[in-house]
Amino acid sequence: MSRPELIAPPEVIYNADGAAKYLRNSRMTHIQTKLSMRAIELLRMPETSCLMLDIGCGAGLSGSALEAKGHRFIGTDISRPMIDVALESGVSGDMLHHDMGTGLPFRPGTFDGAISISALQWLCNADRREHIPQLRMKKFFSSLYSVLRRGARAVLQFYPANPQQSNMLLHFATKAGFSGGLVVDYPHSTRAKKHFLVLFAGPQHEYVTETGRTDIAHDYVDEDSDEDMEEAEEDEEDEEDEEDEEDSDGVVVYADETASQATTIAVGSRKRKVQLSESDKRGRKKRKTSISKGSKEWIVRKKEQQEKKGAKTRKNTKYTGRRRGPKF
Repeated sequence: MSRPELIAPPEVIYNADGAAKYLRNSRMTHIQTKLSMRAIELLRMPETSCLMLDIGCGAGLSGSALEAKGHRFIGTDISRPMIDVALESGVSGDMLHHDMGTGLPFRPGTFDGAISISALQWLCNADRREHIPQLRMKKFFSSLYSVLRRGARAVLQFYPANPQQSNMLLHFATKAGFSGGLVVDYPHSTRAKKHFLVLFAGPQHEYVTETGRTDIAHDYVDEDSDEDMEEAEEDEEDEEDEEDEEDSDGVVVYADETASQATTIAVGSRKRKVQLSESDKRGRKKRKTSISKGSKEWIVRKKEQQEKKGAKTRKNTKYTGRRRGPKF
């Protein structure tokens, strides 16, 4: 079965006919409800009523799951017919017709948490000529970090087409200020495997420490699979410069370390600064000044920096940085 995001834009896939079929499909309804309950479990929200953001709310199945837990929600979706179907089904939450790739139009610190079911993978595709996936991810995660109050959590379930998409989403989430990682249910199954991006917007909620636990990773990983994870890490270390690292609890955490930001280390849900000695600082300064401005190495490094920001650059060739002869 082909992936919907590879067939057509979401406005075409989920038109009036597609939205009606979506809600009538009992199998789809069961899967989406089950995923919503799992995402709410990962959120670990308190029993008191909270204001939640449902990104890609669709037909309102995830919103109904939030209401069943006693929470209020505001949903956003790019498909107007899906929103109409959700309102007709009796969901009491507010709905907003909006494209998440353009940023979330809410005031800072509005929501106590966020949830998204089967929507995040659409950010990885360019459905229109002006769509640049990197820029859309950057806008989405930066606005999501803003609208969540400090300490809030976001659980985003998605279907990556390949590991590169998971790494890219986790990379832009980390750059926006989030900490957290990737939780994979049934990692050894091809059909049942489910990916959840669990993010923390700053320090954790007070209700996390009330239970005497400071890390949620112990609740959602299989301790018996630690040896398999360690073997996978060893195979990947030689292949990637910037790699996804697994902590001792089995949750994948993005290593936010580059040549220019090696003093910041992501550890679980916190970051700590590493104190460098004077000799290390002098050595780092020498390494920075060893590449002369205008050389090929300098040009390649600048291109890499621009690509990380989402800008378009020309491909490197054998003529990159070459010295040109004098003009006649």
